[in-house]
Amino acid sequence: MKIAVSNEINTLERRVALDPDRVQRLSKSGFDILVEQGAGEGAASSDQLYQDAGATIVGSKQDLFQQADVILKLNKPSVEEVDLYKENTTLISFLDPLTDHDLVKKLRDKNITSFSMELVPRIARAQKMDALSSMSSLAGYKAVLIAADALPKYFPMLITAAGTIAPSKVLVLGAGVAGLQAIATARRLGAIVSAYDVRPAVKEQVESLGGNFLEVDLGEDTETEGGYAKALSEEAQRKGQEMIHDHVKGIDVVITTALIPGRAAPELITEDMVKDMPAGSVIVDLAAEAGGNCKLTKAGEIVVEHGVSIHGPLNLASTMSVHASQLYARNIIALFEHLVEEGKLNLDFEDEITQGACITHQGNIINERVKSLVDA
Repeated sequence: MKIAVSNEINTLERRVALDPDRVQRLSKSGFDILVEQGAGEGAASSDQLYQDAGATIVGSKQDLFQQADVILKLNKPSVEEVDLYKENTTLISFLDPLTDHDLVKKLRDKNITSFSMELVPRIARAQKMDALSSMSSLAGYKAVLIAADALPKYFPMLITAAGTIAPSKVLVLGAGVAGLQAIATARRLGAIVSAYDVRPAVKEQVESLGGNFLEVDLGEDTETEGGYAKALSEEAQRKGQEMIHDHVKGIDVVITTALIPGRAAPELITEDMVKDMPAGSVIVDLAAEAGGNCKLTKAGEIVVEHGVSIHGPLNLASTMSVHASQLYARNIIALFEHLVEEGKLNLDFEDEITQGACITHQGNIINERVKSLVDA
């Protein structure tokens, strides 16, 4: 079986789907690994390192894809890229299948067997395949560093000959993986940290990291079976926003991480809230790519409104490309090895992981949620 790793088509992407260590592991297991020339440069993995690990370097995407039985990627392919794939190829990648229906149809019509890293079920035996959590942890860490760099204050309390400097106050909105990493990182830098999440069940996790959990009774169920936050009613959103508004008036840094799969990011920070924040405060909005949790966020930009610096970074995990690539490679190979038996794909659609992550197979859309959206 020939496994291909290509350059990502996003020119700003520095990660690569397989690092040399995973290539070596697969090569020793009898797989032929093909790596497009220069694929690992952004993650400090040269072509020579891949060759030393047992890979063959291929000069062009077309040659690479025409040889490949399995393609491992990070970012979803374009429809034009899928045209280069052989029929019946297997693709494993982030695919954005809940919103990019044209890509799903293209994969179906080209008879590509595709697996989406976003839709790996959130169950205990799939934890090592959970690339969303791996990348979110990196983003939460980096968001705090961005905030600390932009804030015109110290994070920790300092006692100096010139007097005592009070610690900065940080509010984290959303206590998923990114939020929890942000809490832990801000605490390590010495800030006073509070956090809010619509899911009361995360309170213990927040407090275990030294954060103060902000509570408000929203009057409804707020968590899905998979552990994600649900979209809230207008009344519940109003209650949450009122509590946040009261709290941000004395906050130096707000880091927002709230995302709902397949939906636009919920608006948590209104313009009136920004107006009431102290001058010089910083907002880092990790939901910028999905529309932003802050009303004033502009994706990929830094804007200053009402004296507050608002950052809308994109793909923060890519800025830590070495570790991001290593973690992602472990996630994707864990899924690949789950799908393979004795060197061949063995797809058991009675298995929760296989059925949940598979998007298309033999000209059909397998995932029922995706199918209902595409057919709507």
